Amino acid sequence: MITFESLGLTAPVLEALNAEGYTTPTPIQEKAVPHVLAGRDLFGCAQTGTGKTAAFALPLIERMLANPQQPGPRRCRVLVLAPTRELAGQIYDSFKAYGRNAKIKCAVIYGGVNQRPQGTAMMRGVDVLVATPGRLLDLVNQRLVDLRTVEYLVLDEADRMLDMGFIHDVRRIVAMLPKERQTLFFSATLPAEVRELANSMLRDPLEVKTTPQATSAETVAQSVFLIPQKQKRSLLVHLLKTEGMSRVIVFTRTKHGADKLQRDLEKSGITAAAIHGNKSQNQRERALAAFKSQRPPVLIATDIAARGIDVDGVSHVVNYELSHEPETYVHRIGRTGRAGMTGMAVSFCDHEERPRLKAIERLIRKSIPVRNDLPEFPTVDFGPEANSAGRGEGSMGGGRRGNSGRQGQGNRSRGGSRGTVIGGEGGERSRGGDDRRGNSRSTIRHKHTRGGHTGGPQGQRQSSGQDGSSAQSQGSQGGDSSQGGGQPSFGGTATSARPPKRKTHRRAL
Repeated sequence: MITFESLGLTAPVLEALNAEGYTTPTPIQEKAVPHVLAGRDLFGCAQTGTGKTAAFALPLIERMLANPQQPGPRRCRVLVLAPTRELAGQIYDSFKAYGRNAKIKCAVIYGGVNQRPQGTAMMRGVDVLVATPGRLLDLVNQRLVDLRTVEYLVLDEADRMLDMGFIHDVRRIVAMLPKERQTLFFSATLPAEVRELANSMLRDPLEVKTTPQATSAETVAQSVFLIPQKQKRSLLVHLLKTEGMSRVIVFTRTKHGADKLQRDLEKSGITAAAIHGNKSQNQRERALAAFKSQRPPVLIATDIAARGIDVDGVSHVVNYELSHEPETYVHRIGRTGRAGMTGMAVSFCDHEERPRLKAIERLIRKSIPVRNDLPEFPTVDFGPEANSAGRGEGSMGGGRRGNSGRQGQGNRSRGGSRGTVIGGEGGERSRGGDDRRGNSRSTIRHKHTRGGHTGGPQGQRQSSGQDGSSAQSQGSQGGDSSQGGGQPSFGGTATSARPPKRKTHRRAL
């Protein structure tokens, strides 16, 4: 049985590993550590969650212990490039943990935060610098970082860097480094662009590929729901409330979709937090800190978190929307089932996403079981963004006014800009739509008396808005109208011996 001690690690590093609870090296660590200790350039390919960080961090700490030097101001001995802030922060934490007994000085540089503390940390020089390419170039251009004395270069998640468009920044950084250096290149996949980049940077590299004893796909129980897009929210709420999910990551394709889903879950009484590229670094760190707590919220993330989130005890991963790249699916479900533990991955697949599901199944070389236990979804109000239909009964709908005032009250719809027909006991009438300011415009025409106010009972009208046969009388010709004992023809009670003259012109209020 291979142990860390048999790999050539010394006491300071072994003590740190024991404190972290590591006893047995992973396959990528078994194959990579001896060659890195020997000074060879390395091209490592292994799936996410297999211990790649320790595979390069442990031997580099050993090499610095064997050749101790004091780095100059603004300089570093080890430069590690990472594609995302979260991954950079985790690599930084790993170096600090493994080098706690070796007195290794580390610094981390990434965007989204004030650069002044980062520049201050580099003033006296550090042993290990972990950085994202964009912010590193900013500090180099400001002469706050000097890369001319780098001895070891590490590119982690190189394929992700290419996907995010960092290839030109990486080439600019590599051009600033000394020719004599040791380069370690790690990637989860091997597209042609990654291999071309590796060939331009490595000298006589040793290629290491591993098939872990328990890959993410094997330790994760996968399933898929074939469900329309409009029902995904209700299904997610049902699963979160009934299936005992303790620590859940939900992946969406877009940043707007992540924020919208967070609001919908909050309306359903489920605590949630979103993390994506539009969030500030402080917001992202708070969301991750809450997710690592004893009562974690549901973490809704874009594919920026498909790699770089290393949280113990993630019980479920939900693919709310399938990604366009099949490889991303493997990295998503790799957030659970880590370190030999088991996990569950549930995917929601709409009819338009079926081709993506087939591409994923071709990549992992297995069929994902389909779940048919769909519940009867309750009616959940997710607000105007989710419901395109009307909002229900309105408070202003009503029937026509007859001799006894308001006769009935009907339903009202605010869903469109055109008028709707509203019914009551007194008949039907047509109500107008919205004006330019969005206010409801009514076509009800009120009767004006001689005093100038709209009061008193009025005669019944037909749905066309004109007077009915009972209201057409002599008063419509402009003269006085009275029936029997001085009662006016419009059905009201006379207030004087001579009723007011009816006007033929009526205007809408």
